[in-house]
Amino acid sequence: MITVKTTRELDLMREVGRVVAGILEAVGKHVKPGVTTEELDRIAEDYVLSQNAKPAFKGYGYDKRNLFPATICLSIDEQVVHGIPGPRKIEEGQLVSVDVGAIKNGYYGDAARTYAVGKISEEKMKLMEVTEKALALGIENAVAGNHIEDISQAVQEYVEANGFSVVRDLVGHGIGTKLHEDPPVPNYGKKGKGPLLRPGMTLAIEPMVNAGTYRVYTARDGWTVYTSDGKPSAHFENTVAITDGKPEILTASNLKGH
Repeated sequence: MITVKTTRELDLMREVGRVVAGILEAVGKHVKPGVTTEELDRIAEDYVLSQNAKPAFKGYGYDKRNLFPATICLSIDEQVVHGIPGPRKIEEGQLVSVDVGAIKNGYYGDAARTYAVGKISEEKMKLMEVTEKALALGIENAVAGNHIEDISQAVQEYVEANGFSVVRDLVGHGIGTKLHEDPPVPNYGKKGKGPLLRPGMTLAIEPMVNAGTYRVYTARDGWTVYTSDGKPSAHFENTVAITDGKPEILTASNLKGH
């Protein structure tokens, strides 16, 4: 069921959205060669707790034997999403995607950024820039009277025109009192298809873009998703509210990669 938020609920989602944006800004400052992914996770967790909020991802999952163990998903190069922080050190030339969610006052926020570590290849730079622009184009289409797949089509068309591919096995989603609500927001589709967008709907729009094929697979850890051809991937996401006018980005921060 698709939920439409009240004015009060949107205020609460703005509040948690600011927390999520702050987490990404705090983590982004430390995405540098030599830092471990678990160090970045600690920075994120310290920040979210300092804001009287809780990590949304930690302990999340459908298999109680394998719940997600960290505050952020941190995915490097050919890792698409859901990478688990650990002792691995970040290196010059990598793309590092950070996805984070928080819960405060019963409402969720969710956003992701991809950061460049030092000097990166031209392909990786283009991939990051195209993914960021695809998110912006998707959000531009998140207006009342449009349909979900107007967002999807805008993302897909731009990405494929630039020679890249959108991941099809994973999608954006509604968000509110649950991290994942209806409707699904795919990054591919046909204009005019899918549920009608109405003021008060809140969506997590998140292009996941691969340099090569759109095909992916999940690692043995049950979480980390990789590109099937080993080529790099990028991920940008914002939580957005549908309004009577332009869409409102609830997790707005500096989108540029570090």
